[in-house]
Amino acid sequence: MKFVIFYFTLFVASCFSSPAVKNLDAVNRISDFDMHPHKQKTENFFKPLNEQEESKDYWINEAKAFVEKQVKQQPNTNTARNVIMFLGDGMSHYSIAGARLLMGGEEKKLYFENFPYTASSKTYCVDLQVSESACTAVAYLSGVKTNDGVIGINAKSSSANCADSIDESNYVDSIATWFQDKNRSTGVVTTTRITHASPAGLYAHVTNRDWEDNSYVVEDGCDDTIVDDIAEQLIHGKTGSKFKVILGGGSRHFVNNDSTTDHGTSGRRFDGKNLIDEWKNLNPTGRYVKNRQELLDTPNDVDKLFGLFNSDHIQYYIDILRDNLEAEKPSLADMTKKAIEILDTDEKGYFLFVEGGRIDHGHHGNQGKHALSEAVEFSKAIEEATKMVNLNETLIIVTADHGHVMTLSGYADRGHDIFGVAGTGDDNLPYLTLSYANGEGNYETYKNGERVDPTKVESYSNDFNNHKFPATVPLESETHGGEDVGIWAIGPWAHLFQGTLEQNVIAHIMAYASCVGNGLKACDN
Repeated sequence: MKFVIFYFTLFVASCFSSPAVKNLDAVNRISDFDMHPHKQKTENFFKPLNEQEESKDYWINEAKAFVEKQVKQQPNTNTARNVIMFLGDGMSHYSIAGARLLMGGEEKKLYFENFPYTASSKTYCVDLQVSESACTAVAYLSGVKTNDGVIGINAKSSSANCADSIDESNYVDSIATWFQDKNRSTGVVTTTRITHASPAGLYAHVTNRDWEDNSYVVEDGCDDTIVDDIAEQLIHGKTGSKFKVILGGGSRHFVNNDSTTDHGTSGRRFDGKNLIDEWKNLNPTGRYVKNRQELLDTPNDVDKLFGLFNSDHIQYYIDILRDNLEAEKPSLADMTKKAIEILDTDEKGYFLFVEGGRIDHGHHGNQGKHALSEAVEFSKAIEEATKMVNLNETLIIVTADHGHVMTLSGYADRGHDIFGVAGTGDDNLPYLTLSYANGEGNYETYKNGERVDPTKVESYSNDFNNHKFPATVPLESETHGGEDVGIWAIGPWAHLFQGTLEQNVIAHIMAYASCVGNGLKACDN
């Protein structure tokens, strides 16, 4: 028996001396970490924030309650008088998970996660594996997939092509046009420039999403007296001119470059036009507002409302709070509430598009705190809207246009700071829970080929709001991600949002539920 034990011991030792495994300590470390990730960091195992979680009955009862709720859920087959689409630009599943942690815990939910029906959307565009906000806007608003950078035109068009921009045979109309064709009200709300890609998908037809004013049209060699820029199409276009509510940023694209916007910067146009004044002349019973107080003071029975609250995008909300601009700059919830109050005066109903656009911008700058904070603000706007409307007659859809390359990694304890250190790498330096596959955060991630301690980066300790989280590949701007994004829905025909959908199907379901457009309609049955 002793010889058996001896040779068995030699056999085990020889296995661990093989090239594949350096030493027994390494194997113990890896296996121990895999089984008990917290054991490497803390002497005691994590104590649940909610002690009921230690009981199996807690989890069983939670699950049973959810199943019971789902069983009782009955599909709503009413015609949707109203449709509200919420678009979290760049709101990946990682963004949602991170926002939950920012709100206070892994078990939290963003408000729309309580909606009864969910699906996922494939976000590629005709010519792109990983999409961008123009071609995706055409898909979910007009029901047709198209090419990179193109708005309101099918995939026969080529980028920045002047002739394709005015070839109406290739135009595609959005659900906003379909509602207007039925004499029903429409509105658009965004935290970005109102001429940015996502909102422009409602009303513009251009082959270059950058043509926000005429200077960019001319720059690409087109005649701006023939090819209308996006701002021009908002004020004078077939669809843009009929919006009852327009709220966002970007006043610089409506004013000539020898003039100053209401927000203190020079305009970008050089055709001598002031499109804000032109809108006022076209809508003498409408109201133009330029700050939060003017927005809140607007009566709900106003004929039309046009509000621009910054020369560029509206500031990130955490920056609004930091700079004490709450009295001047409206939140997304403020704008959403006012839009619904005004649109709801239309007895025939309305379509409202609401974009939380700066989630995307935070990610592009590797500024995780900005991105996740904007996701939380986006959720607040959805909560405000849902509580205001009658869900028997209002379909609400929440989705994203594309993802981003931010991830949550490591084995941090429950309740750990989402912006904090997750663990220690094999280089004996800490790594953060949030990181990106690419972006300008890379320039602070590596120095002389070596990874830098992220907690020693100046912005981490001195200006954390603007801290750029680590990134692997150096890029001036972080890229989108190609993963599917979520869809959450509640209200009439929300149960049609199930399974994995092509992104362009979203527009057709909204049209079916509200009986607009030229396709199938619920009221046909």
